[in-house]
Amino acid sequence: MPSSFTGPILADGLMSKAHDVGNSKNYEGRSFDHHLHLSKLKCHSCVERSTISKRGHQQTIGMELISRETITPSTPTPSHLRIYPLSFIDHIFIRNYAPSLFFYQPIGVGQECDQRSIICELKKSLSQVLTKYYPFAGRFRDQLSIECNDQGASFLVTMITGAKLSTILQNPTETLLSPLFPDEWELMSPGGSILAIQISCFPCGGLAISVCMSHKVGDGNTLFNFVNDWATMNREKGELLSLTPSLDGGVLIFPQGNLPIFPEIVFAKDNTVVCRRFVFRASKIKSLKAMVSSHGVPNPTRVEVVTAWIYKCAVSALGLTFKTTWMQTVVNLRKIMVPPLLERCVGNMIWWLVLNPVVDKKKERELPELVSKIKEGLSEFRDVYPNKFGGNNKDLSFISECLKQAASAQEPSDFVKKNQTLFIFSSCCKFPMYETNFGWGKPIWVTTSVIPGKNIIYLMDTRDGDGIEAIVSMEEKDMAVFERNEELLQYASLNPNREKCDSLRSLL
Repeated sequence: MPSSFTGPILADGLMSKAHDVGNSKNYEGRSFDHHLHLSKLKCHSCVERSTISKRGHQQTIGMELISRETITPSTPTPSHLRIYPLSFIDHIFIRNYAPSLFFYQPIGVGQECDQRSIICELKKSLSQVLTKYYPFAGRFRDQLSIECNDQGASFLVTMITGAKLSTILQNPTETLLSPLFPDEWELMSPGGSILAIQISCFPCGGLAISVCMSHKVGDGNTLFNFVNDWATMNREKGELLSLTPSLDGGVLIFPQGNLPIFPEIVFAKDNTVVCRRFVFRASKIKSLKAMVSSHGVPNPTRVEVVTAWIYKCAVSALGLTFKTTWMQTVVNLRKIMVPPLLERCVGNMIWWLVLNPVVDKKKERELPELVSKIKEGLSEFRDVYPNKFGGNNKDLSFISECLKQAASAQEPSDFVKKNQTLFIFSSCCKFPMYETNFGWGKPIWVTTSVIPGKNIIYLMDTRDGDGIEAIVSMEEKDMAVFERNEELLQYASLNPNREKCDSLRSLL
Protein backbone atom coordinates (compact mmCIF):
# COMPACT_ATOMS: atom_id res chain seq x y z
CA MET A 1 0.00 0.00 0.00
CA PRO A 2 1.41 3.43 -0.87
CA SER A 3 2.58 5.37 2.16
CA SER A 4 1.46 8.87 3.10
CA PHE A 5 3.93 11.69 3.48
CA THR A 6 3.62 15.40 3.96
CA GLY A 7 5.67 17.74 1.79
CA PRO A 8 5.82 21.48 1.33
CA ILE A 9 3.27 21.64 -1.47
CA LEU A 10 0.10 21.89 0.50
CA ALA A 11 -2.86 21.88 -1.86
CA ASP A 12 -4.15 20.96 -5.28
CA GLY A 13 -1.53 23.06 -6.91
CA LEU A 14 -0.65 25.68 -4.36
CA MET A 15 2.42 26.29 -2.29
CA SER A 16 3.15 28.31 0.81
CA LYS A 17 6.26 30.37 1.42
CA ALA A 18 7.90 31.31 4.71
CA HIS A 19 10.44 34.05 5.48
CA ASP A 20 11.64 35.84 8.57
CA VAL A 21 9.93 39.19 8.43
CA GLY A 22 9.23 42.12 10.69
CA ASN A 23 6.64 44.87 10.76
CA SER A 24 8.20 46.43 7.67
CA LYS A 25 8.79 44.20 4.65
CA ASN A 26 11.84 44.83 2.49
CA TYR A 27 12.87 42.37 -0.22
CA GLU A 28 13.63 42.55 -3.92
CA GLY A 29 13.49 46.33 -3.67
CA ARG A 30 10.15 46.45 -1.85
CA SER A 31 9.50 48.35 1.37
CA PHE A 32 6.04 48.69 2.86
CA ASP A 33 4.88 50.36 6.04
CA HIS A 34 2.29 48.05 7.61
CA HIS A 35 0.53 50.97 9.28
CA LEU A 36 0.11 53.08 6.16
CA HIS A 37 -3.55 53.67 5.33
CA LEU A 38 -4.40 55.79 2.30
CA SER A 39 -7.55 56.16 0.29
CA LYS A 40 -6.87 58.26 -2.82
CA LEU A 41 -5.85 56.46 -5.96
CA LYS A 42 -3.14 58.92 -6.98
CA CYS A 43 -1.40 59.37 -3.62
CA HIS A 44 2.41 59.10 -3.97
CA SER A 45 3.32 58.21 -0.38
CA CYS A 46 5.33 55.11 -1.14
CA VAL A 47 7.47 54.58 -4.22
CA GLU A 48 9.27 51.30 -4.82
CA ARG A 49 11.76 50.21 -7.43
CA SER A 50 12.52 46.79 -8.82
CA THR A 51 15.47 46.64 -11.21
CA ILE A 52 15.73 43.91 -13.82
CA SER A 53 18.13 43.06 -16.60
CA LYS A 54 16.66 42.42 -20.04
CA ARG A 55 18.72 41.80 -23.15
CA GLY A 56 21.72 43.40 -21.50
CA HIS A 57 19.89 46.58 -20.45
CA GLN A 58 18.78 47.72 -17.02
CA GLN A 59 15.09 48.53 -16.70
CA THR A 60 13.39 50.02 -13.66
CA ILE A 61 9.86 49.13 -12.63
CA GLY A 62 8.28 51.61 -10.23
CA MET A 63 5.46 50.83 -7.82
CA GLU A 64 3.39 53.23 -5.72
CA LEU A 65 1.34 52.03 -2.77
CA ILE A 66 -1.97 53.81 -3.24
CA SER A 67 -4.06 52.45 -0.39
CA ARG A 68 -4.21 49.82 2.29
CA GLU A 69 -7.42 48.97 4.08
CA THR A 70 -9.45 46.15 5.55
CA ILE A 71 -12.62 44.93 3.85
CA THR A 72 -15.26 43.48 6.16
CA PRO A 73 -18.42 41.46 5.32
CA SER A 74 -21.35 43.60 4.17
CA THR A 75 -23.60 41.77 6.64
CA PRO A 76 -22.46 40.91 10.19
CA THR A 77 -21.91 37.23 10.85
CA PRO A 78 -24.64 35.83 13.17
CA SER A 79 -23.53 35.01 16.71
CA HIS A 80 -24.35 31.31 16.35
CA LEU A 81 -21.74 31.10 13.55
CA ARG A 82 -19.05 32.82 15.61
CA ILE A 83 -16.82 29.74 15.95
CA TYR A 84 -15.88 27.85 12.78
CA PRO A 85 -14.36 24.40 13.45
CA LEU A 86 -11.53 23.05 11.32
CA SER A 87 -11.18 19.45 10.11
CA PHE A 88 -8.53 16.98 11.25
CA ILE A 89 -6.73 17.64 7.94
CA ASP A 90 -6.89 21.44 8.38
CA HIS A 91 -5.49 21.25 11.89
CA ILE A 92 -1.99 20.16 10.78
CA PHE A 93 -1.72 22.70 7.95
CA ILE A 94 0.56 25.70 8.23
CA ARG A 95 -1.04 29.12 8.44
CA ASN A 96 1.11 30.63 5.70
CA TYR A 97 -0.56 32.06 2.63
CA ALA A 98 -1.07 30.24 -0.65
CA PRO A 99 -0.67 32.82 -3.47
CA SER A 100 -2.42 33.25 -6.80
CA LEU A 101 -2.01 35.98 -9.40
CA PHE A 102 -4.40 36.89 -12.24
CA PHE A 103 -3.45 39.22 -15.11
CA TYR A 104 -6.11 41.12 -17.08
CA GLN A 105 -5.72 43.00 -20.37
CA PRO A 106 -6.32 46.77 -20.63
CA ILE A 107 -9.93 47.64 -19.99
CA GLY A 108 -10.32 50.58 -22.38
CA VAL A 109 -9.99 54.35 -22.68
CA GLY A 110 -9.83 56.62 -19.66
CA GLN A 111 -7.88 53.98 -17.75
CA GLU A 112 -7.29 55.99 -14.59
CA CYS A 113 -10.99 56.75 -14.17
CA ASP A 114 -11.93 53.20 -15.08
CA GLN A 115 -9.42 51.71 -12.65
CA ARG A 116 -10.71 53.92 -9.83
CA SER A 117 -14.31 52.81 -10.37
CA ILE A 118 -13.25 49.20 -10.85
CA ILE A 119 -11.43 49.19 -7.51
CA CYS A 120 -14.50 50.62 -5.78
CA GLU A 121 -16.62 47.88 -7.32
CA LEU A 122 -14.09 45.20 -6.31
CA LYS A 123 -14.15 46.36 -2.70
CA LYS A 124 -17.94 46.35 -2.65
CA SER A 125 -18.26 42.87 -4.19
CA LEU A 126 -15.53 41.51 -1.91
CA SER A 127 -17.47 42.78 1.09
CA GLN A 128 -20.57 41.05 -0.25
CA VAL A 129 -18.91 37.70 -1.01
CA LEU A 130 -17.29 37.66 2.43
CA THR A 131 -20.77 37.26 3.91
CA LYS A 132 -20.84 33.85 2.22
CA TYR A 133 -17.21 33.04 3.08
CA TYR A 134 -17.41 34.60 6.55
CA PRO A 135 -14.59 32.46 8.06
CA PHE A 136 -12.20 34.20 5.61
CA ALA A 137 -12.96 37.51 7.35
CA GLY A 138 -12.19 36.07 10.79
CA ARG A 139 -9.02 35.24 12.67
CA PHE A 140 -7.58 31.94 13.83
CA ARG A 141 -8.70 31.29 17.38
CA ASP A 142 -6.39 28.33 17.85
CA GLN A 143 -5.14 25.34 15.87
CA LEU A 144 -8.64 23.86 15.64
CA SER A 145 -10.96 26.79 14.93
CA ILE A 146 -11.55 30.26 13.50
CA GLU A 147 -13.26 33.09 15.34
CA CYS A 148 -15.60 34.61 12.78
CA ASN A 149 -15.36 38.14 14.17
CA ASP A 150 -15.64 40.03 10.86
CA GLN A 151 -12.25 41.71 11.27
CA GLY A 152 -11.95 41.47 7.51
CA ALA A 153 -9.53 40.85 4.66
CA SER A 154 -6.42 42.89 3.87
CA PHE A 155 -6.84 44.89 0.64
CA LEU A 156 -3.98 46.79 -1.05
CA VAL A 157 -4.00 48.91 -4.20
CA THR A 158 -0.78 49.79 -6.04
CA MET A 159 0.09 51.67 -9.22
CA ILE A 160 2.82 50.38 -11.52
CA THR A 161 4.81 53.21 -13.08
CA GLY A 162 7.22 53.23 -15.98
CA ALA A 163 6.24 49.84 -17.44
CA LYS A 164 3.56 48.17 -19.46
CA LEU A 165 1.95 44.92 -18.48
CA SER A 166 3.84 43.36 -21.40
CA THR A 167 7.13 44.12 -19.63
CA ILE A 168 6.28 41.65 -16.89
CA LEU A 169 4.71 39.09 -19.22
CA GLN A 170 7.83 39.12 -21.39
CA ASN A 171 10.08 38.48 -18.42
CA PRO A 172 8.08 36.92 -15.56
CA THR A 173 10.93 36.62 -13.07
CA GLU A 174 10.68 36.52 -9.28
CA THR A 175 11.99 40.08 -9.16
CA LEU A 176 9.08 41.32 -11.27
CA LEU A 177 6.32 39.11 -9.90
CA SER A 178 7.06 39.37 -6.16
CA PRO A 179 5.94 43.04 -5.83
CA LEU A 180 2.53 42.08 -7.23
CA PHE A 181 1.71 40.00 -4.15
CA PRO A 182 0.55 41.55 -0.86
CA ASP A 183 3.58 42.32 1.27
CA GLU A 184 2.25 40.43 4.31
CA TRP A 185 1.64 37.20 2.42
CA GLU A 186 5.11 35.79 3.02
CA LEU A 187 4.55 34.92 6.66
CA MET A 188 1.21 35.10 8.44
CA SER A 189 1.60 36.98 11.70
CA PRO A 190 -0.33 36.00 14.83
CA GLY A 191 -3.79 37.47 14.46
CA GLY A 192 -3.15 38.23 10.79
CA SER A 193 -5.76 38.34 8.05
CA ILE A 194 -6.77 34.96 6.66
CA LEU A 195 -7.22 36.60 3.26
CA ALA A 196 -4.87 39.18 1.68
CA ILE A 197 -5.50 40.82 -1.71
CA GLN A 198 -3.52 43.24 -3.85
CA ILE A 199 -4.73 45.07 -6.96
CA SER A 200 -1.88 46.33 -9.18
CA CYS A 201 -2.86 48.90 -11.82
CA PHE A 202 -0.74 49.32 -14.98
CA PRO A 203 -0.44 52.52 -17.03
CA CYS A 204 -1.82 50.70 -20.08
CA GLY A 205 -5.07 49.99 -18.22
CA GLY A 206 -4.28 46.38 -17.38
CA LEU A 207 -4.66 44.88 -13.93
CA ALA A 208 -3.01 42.19 -11.84
CA ILE A 209 -5.08 40.77 -8.99
CA SER A 210 -3.31 38.73 -6.34
CA VAL A 211 -5.37 36.69 -3.90
CA CYS A 212 -3.54 35.01 -1.02
CA MET A 213 -5.44 32.72 1.34
CA SER A 214 -4.10 31.07 4.47
CA HIS A 215 -3.51 27.45 3.57
CA LYS A 216 -4.92 26.35 6.91
CA VAL A 217 -8.44 27.37 5.86
CA GLY A 218 -8.46 25.69 2.46
CA ASP A 219 -6.70 24.16 -0.54
CA GLY A 220 -6.39 25.20 -4.17
CA ASN A 221 -9.92 24.13 -4.96
CA THR A 222 -11.19 26.34 -2.14
CA LEU A 223 -9.10 29.33 -3.25
CA PHE A 224 -10.12 29.26 -6.90
CA ASN A 225 -13.80 28.72 -6.02
CA PHE A 226 -13.64 31.76 -3.76
CA VAL A 227 -12.02 33.94 -6.44
CA ASN A 228 -14.59 32.83 -9.01
CA ASP A 229 -17.46 33.56 -6.62
CA TRP A 230 -16.00 37.01 -5.93
CA ALA A 231 -15.69 37.58 -9.69
CA THR A 232 -19.30 36.48 -10.25
CA MET A 233 -20.53 38.78 -7.49
CA ASN A 234 -18.62 41.67 -9.08
CA ARG A 235 -19.75 40.86 -12.61
CA GLU A 236 -23.40 40.44 -11.64
CA LYS A 237 -23.37 43.63 -9.55
CA GLY A 238 -24.22 42.03 -6.24
CA GLU A 239 -26.81 39.53 -7.41
CA LEU A 240 -27.05 36.51 -5.13
CA LEU A 241 -24.90 33.64 -6.25
CA SER A 242 -26.78 30.60 -7.53
CA LEU A 243 -24.17 28.38 -5.88
CA THR A 244 -22.95 28.87 -2.34
CA PRO A 245 -19.88 27.37 -0.68
CA SER A 246 -20.23 24.27 1.46
CA LEU A 247 -18.59 25.58 4.59
CA ASP A 248 -19.36 22.60 6.81
CA GLY A 249 -18.37 19.87 4.34
CA GLY A 250 -14.87 19.39 5.70
CA VAL A 251 -15.69 19.22 9.38
CA LEU A 252 -18.66 16.90 8.77
CA ILE A 253 -16.61 14.40 6.77
CA PHE A 254 -13.28 14.84 8.54
CA PRO A 255 -14.15 15.98 12.11
CA GLN A 256 -11.33 16.44 14.59
CA GLY A 257 -13.38 14.83 17.35
CA ASN A 258 -11.20 13.05 19.89
CA LEU A 259 -8.23 12.61 17.57
CA PRO A 260 -4.85 13.70 18.96
CA ILE A 261 -3.69 17.23 18.19
CA PHE A 262 -0.42 17.20 16.28
CA PRO A 263 1.93 20.13 15.59
CA GLU A 264 1.26 22.20 12.50
CA ILE A 265 3.54 21.49 9.55
CA VAL A 266 6.54 23.80 9.51
CA PHE A 267 8.18 24.81 6.26
CA ALA A 268 11.08 27.20 5.79
CA LYS A 269 12.44 28.74 2.62
CA ASP A 270 15.50 27.18 1.01
CA ASN A 271 17.73 30.00 -0.25
CA THR A 272 19.71 27.66 -2.51
CA VAL A 273 16.67 27.02 -4.71
CA VAL A 274 15.90 28.54 -8.12
CA CYS A 275 12.76 28.14 -10.23
CA ARG A 276 12.20 27.72 -13.94
CA ARG A 277 9.02 27.55 -16.01
CA PHE A 278 8.70 24.78 -18.60
CA VAL A 279 5.74 24.76 -20.98
CA PHE A 280 4.41 21.54 -22.49
CA ARG A 281 2.28 22.49 -25.48
CA ALA A 282 -0.79 20.44 -26.34
CA SER A 283 0.88 18.82 -29.36
CA LYS A 284 3.82 17.63 -27.26
CA ILE A 285 1.54 16.23 -24.57
CA LYS A 286 -0.42 14.42 -27.28
CA SER A 287 2.82 12.78 -28.41
CA LEU A 288 3.68 11.70 -24.85
CA LYS A 289 0.21 10.23 -24.37
CA ALA A 290 0.49 8.35 -27.67
CA MET A 291 3.86 6.94 -26.58
CA VAL A 292 2.28 5.63 -23.36
CA SER A 293 -0.90 4.30 -24.98
CA SER A 294 1.06 2.41 -27.62
CA HIS A 295 2.51 0.25 -24.83
CA GLY A 296 -0.88 -0.80 -23.51
CA VAL A 297 -1.34 1.76 -20.72
CA PRO A 298 -5.00 2.83 -20.90
CA ASN A 299 -6.19 6.44 -20.80
CA PRO A 300 -3.05 8.30 -19.70
CA THR A 301 -3.89 11.81 -18.53
CA ARG A 302 -2.03 15.04 -19.25
CA VAL A 303 -0.88 15.31 -15.66
CA GLU A 304 0.27 11.68 -15.49
CA VAL A 305 2.45 11.84 -18.60
CA VAL A 306 3.96 15.24 -17.77
CA THR A 307 4.62 14.15 -14.17
CA ALA A 308 6.29 10.94 -15.31
CA TRP A 309 8.33 12.70 -18.01
CA ILE A 310 9.70 15.35 -15.64
CA TYR A 311 10.48 12.68 -13.05
CA LYS A 312 12.23 10.51 -15.65
CA CYS A 313 14.28 13.41 -17.02
CA ALA A 314 15.25 14.62 -13.54
CA VAL A 315 16.54 11.19 -12.54
CA SER A 316 18.53 10.95 -15.77
CA ALA A 317 19.88 14.51 -15.84
CA LEU A 318 20.96 14.58 -12.19
CA GLY A 319 22.62 11.17 -12.24
CA LEU A 320 20.17 9.64 -9.77
CA THR A 321 18.75 6.12 -9.69
CA PHE A 322 15.10 5.20 -9.87
CA LYS A 323 15.50 2.88 -6.91
CA THR A 324 16.44 5.70 -4.54
CA THR A 325 14.32 8.47 -6.07
CA TRP A 326 10.79 8.85 -4.70
CA MET A 327 7.81 10.72 -6.05
CA GLN A 328 5.11 12.48 -4.01
CA THR A 329 1.83 13.70 -5.41
CA VAL A 330 -1.20 15.45 -3.96
CA VAL A 331 -4.55 13.65 -4.24
CA ASN A 332 -7.86 15.53 -4.23
CA LEU A 333 -10.17 13.63 -1.87
CA ARG A 334 -13.32 15.33 -3.16
CA LYS A 335 -13.50 13.15 -6.23
CA ILE A 336 -12.67 9.80 -4.64
CA MET A 337 -14.76 9.82 -1.46
CA VAL A 338 -17.88 7.64 -1.47
CA PRO A 339 -20.14 9.40 -2.21
CA PRO A 340 -17.99 12.13 -3.83
CA LEU A 341 -17.78 15.43 -1.99
CA LEU A 342 -19.04 18.65 -3.50
CA GLU A 343 -16.43 20.52 -5.51
CA ARG A 344 -17.44 23.60 -3.53
CA CYS A 345 -16.52 22.09 -0.15
CA VAL A 346 -14.35 24.60 1.72
CA GLY A 347 -11.24 23.30 3.43
CA ASN A 348 -8.22 21.11 2.80
CA MET A 349 -9.74 18.06 1.12
CA ILE A 350 -6.46 16.51 0.08
CA TRP A 351 -3.88 14.00 1.19
CA TRP A 352 -0.47 12.87 -0.04
CA LEU A 353 0.69 9.79 -1.87
CA VAL A 354 4.36 8.84 -2.02
CA LEU A 355 5.56 6.31 -4.57
CA ASN A 356 8.81 4.62 -5.38
CA PRO A 357 7.91 3.39 -8.86
CA VAL A 358 10.82 0.92 -9.02
CA VAL A 359 11.28 -2.30 -7.07
CA ASP A 360 14.32 -3.74 -8.85
CA LYS A 361 17.84 -2.58 -9.76
CA LYS A 362 17.12 -1.79 -13.38
CA LYS A 363 18.75 1.56 -14.18
CA GLU A 364 16.53 2.79 -17.00
CA ARG A 365 12.77 3.22 -16.98
CA GLU A 366 10.57 4.04 -19.94
CA LEU A 367 7.68 6.50 -19.78
CA PRO A 368 4.87 3.91 -20.14
CA GLU A 369 6.18 1.94 -17.16
CA LEU A 370 6.36 5.05 -14.97
CA VAL A 371 2.84 6.16 -15.90
CA SER A 372 1.59 2.65 -15.16
CA LYS A 373 3.18 2.75 -11.70
CA ILE A 374 1.58 6.12 -10.99
CA LYS A 375 -1.82 4.73 -11.99
CA GLU A 376 -1.34 1.67 -9.78
CA GLY A 377 -0.42 3.83 -6.80
CA LEU A 378 -3.41 6.10 -7.26
CA SER A 379 -5.70 3.08 -7.62
CA GLU A 380 -4.44 1.62 -4.34
CA PHE A 381 -4.84 5.01 -2.68
CA ARG A 382 -8.48 5.20 -3.82
CA ASP A 383 -9.14 1.72 -2.44
CA VAL A 384 -7.85 2.57 1.02
CA TYR A 385 -8.00 6.21 2.04
CA PRO A 386 -11.66 7.14 1.31
CA ASN A 387 -12.94 4.36 3.60
CA LYS A 388 -10.30 4.85 6.28
CA PHE A 389 -10.71 8.64 6.35
CA GLY A 390 -14.44 9.19 6.01
CA GLY A 391 -16.45 6.10 5.18
CA ASN A 392 -18.59 3.89 7.36
CA ASN A 393 -15.43 2.04 8.36
CA LYS A 394 -13.54 5.16 9.42
CA ASP A 395 -10.33 4.03 11.11
CA LEU A 396 -9.28 6.47 13.84
CA SER A 397 -6.01 4.63 14.48
CA PHE A 398 -5.13 4.85 10.78
CA ILE A 399 -6.04 8.55 10.68
CA SER A 400 -3.99 9.25 13.78
CA GLU A 401 -0.94 7.52 12.32
CA CYS A 402 -1.30 9.43 9.03
CA LEU A 403 -1.52 12.74 10.90
CA LYS A 404 1.50 11.79 13.00
CA GLN A 405 3.54 11.01 9.88
CA ALA A 406 2.44 14.23 8.20
CA ALA A 407 3.22 16.41 11.21
CA SER A 408 6.64 14.84 11.79
CA ALA A 409 7.85 14.69 8.17
CA GLN A 410 10.40 17.36 7.26
CA GLU A 411 10.35 18.00 3.50
CA PRO A 412 12.94 16.02 1.53
CA SER A 413 15.56 16.25 4.32
CA ASP A 414 14.54 12.90 5.80
CA PHE A 415 15.21 11.34 2.41
CA VAL A 416 18.63 12.98 2.15
CA LYS A 417 19.66 11.36 5.43
CA LYS A 418 18.87 7.99 3.88
CA ASN A 419 20.74 8.84 0.66
CA GLN A 420 17.43 9.11 -1.17
CA THR A 421 15.76 11.86 -3.19
CA LEU A 422 12.16 13.05 -3.18
CA PHE A 423 10.40 14.94 -5.99
CA ILE A 424 7.12 16.56 -5.00
CA PHE A 425 4.39 17.08 -7.61
CA SER A 426 1.23 19.14 -7.25
CA SER A 427 -1.32 20.08 -9.86
CA CYS A 428 -4.09 22.63 -10.24
CA CYS A 429 -4.87 21.54 -13.79
CA LYS A 430 -8.59 21.63 -14.64
CA PHE A 431 -9.23 24.18 -11.91
CA PRO A 432 -11.42 27.04 -13.21
CA MET A 433 -8.72 29.70 -12.88
CA TYR A 434 -9.11 30.97 -16.45
CA GLU A 435 -12.88 31.38 -15.95
CA THR A 436 -12.36 34.15 -13.41
CA ASN A 437 -14.26 37.00 -15.07
CA PHE A 438 -14.85 40.08 -12.91
CA GLY A 439 -16.80 41.74 -15.72
CA TRP A 440 -14.03 42.87 -18.07
CA GLY A 441 -13.05 39.51 -19.56
CA LYS A 442 -11.17 36.40 -18.56
CA PRO A 443 -7.55 36.54 -17.38
CA ILE A 444 -4.78 36.48 -19.97
CA TRP A 445 -2.43 34.66 -17.59
CA VAL A 446 -2.72 33.02 -14.17
CA THR A 447 0.31 32.12 -12.12
CA THR A 448 1.63 31.85 -8.58
CA SER A 449 4.73 32.77 -6.63
CA VAL A 450 8.06 31.05 -7.03
CA ILE A 451 8.44 27.78 -5.14
CA PRO A 452 10.68 28.10 -2.09
CA GLY A 453 11.52 24.42 -1.55
CA LYS A 454 13.74 22.18 -3.66
CA ASN A 455 12.62 19.42 -6.05
CA ILE A 456 9.04 20.69 -6.15
CA ILE A 457 7.08 20.67 -9.40
CA TYR A 458 3.88 22.65 -9.70
CA LEU A 459 1.62 22.02 -12.72
CA MET A 460 -0.87 24.54 -14.11
CA ASP A 461 -3.02 24.72 -17.23
CA THR A 462 -1.96 26.93 -20.09
CA ARG A 463 -4.56 29.48 -21.14
CA ASP A 464 -5.98 27.20 -23.85
CA GLY A 465 -6.57 24.45 -21.28
CA ASP A 466 -4.70 21.83 -23.30
CA GLY A 467 -1.08 22.49 -22.43
CA ILE A 468 0.67 22.48 -19.05
CA GLU A 469 3.01 24.99 -17.45
CA ALA A 470 5.39 23.30 -15.02
CA ILE A 471 7.09 25.49 -12.42
CA VAL A 472 10.11 23.51 -11.28
CA SER A 473 12.31 24.29 -8.28
CA MET A 474 15.75 22.78 -7.71
CA GLU A 475 19.04 23.68 -6.14
CA GLU A 476 20.84 26.03 -8.50
CA LYS A 477 23.56 23.53 -9.36
CA ASP A 478 20.96 20.89 -10.24
CA MET A 479 18.84 23.29 -12.25
CA ALA A 480 21.86 24.28 -14.35
CA VAL A 481 21.96 20.67 -15.56
CA PHE A 482 18.24 19.91 -15.66
CA GLU A 483 17.23 22.95 -17.73
CA ARG A 484 19.66 21.89 -20.47
CA ASN A 485 18.58 18.26 -20.59
CA GLU A 486 17.99 17.44 -24.26
CA GLU A 487 15.45 14.71 -23.51
CA LEU A 488 13.33 17.14 -21.47
CA LEU A 489 13.52 19.89 -24.07
CA GLN A 490 12.24 17.58 -26.80
CA TYR A 491 8.79 18.06 -25.26
CA ALA A 492 9.06 21.17 -23.07
CA SER A 493 10.02 24.77 -23.83
CA LEU A 494 11.97 26.71 -21.23
CA ASN A 495 10.26 30.01 -20.36
CA PRO A 496 8.77 30.64 -23.84
CA ASN A 497 8.00 34.32 -23.31
CA ARG A 498 7.52 35.29 -26.97
CA GLU A 499 4.57 32.90 -27.33
CA LYS A 500 2.73 34.68 -24.57
CA CYS A 501 3.58 38.20 -25.58
CA ASP A 502 3.09 37.96 -29.34
CA SER A 503 -0.60 37.26 -28.81
CA LEU A 504 -0.91 40.30 -26.51
CA ARG A 505 1.31 42.78 -28.34
CA SER A 506 -1.60 44.63 -29.99
CA LEU A 507 -3.39 44.93 -26.67
CA LEU A 508 -0.54 46.02 -24.41
